[in-house]
Amino acid sequence: MQRFPSLRKKSGFTLLELVIVLFFITLILGLTTVYFSGGLSSVRIESAGREIMATMRYARSLARINHEQQIINIDIDAKRYGIEGRKGRNIPDDVRIKIIDPFSGELVTGKYRLVYSKAGSAGGSAIVLWNNKKELNILTDPVMGSVIIR
Repeated sequence: MQRFPSLRKKSGFTLLELVIVLFFITLILGLTTVYFSGGLSSVRIESAGREIMATMRYARSLARINHEQQIINIDIDAKRYGIEGRKGRNIPDDVRIKIIDPFSGELVTGKYRLVYSKAGSAGGSAIVLWNNKKELNILTDPVMGSVIIR
């Protein structure tokens, strides 16, 4: 007579079952890494666009509050921008930039000065950011100076 017949049954996983489960977990993690790394360049361009737009809005606010002209310097070749007299920021290496100015036309090299008047208005230029996956247009209203992104 057996005392505990239910304890004699096999329980647990075999080594083969564990190896198969680990293989599928590794496969799923590998595929999700590849999937999300493809979207990283889109995130970088959107982040750069939002940062440039925030800088433009900040310069507009400073111009209106302090009643003094504010200038944003954009160095297309060095991929840097910033409000004059303040710390500049970099544009990611994989993001290309061009500026469409109503008077100068399309600029793809050199330096550009975006001037906000005391009233907060700007020249109506457009900053275009793009890479191999996406394009963003940052537009300024020439009268009000407001900034939108498309």
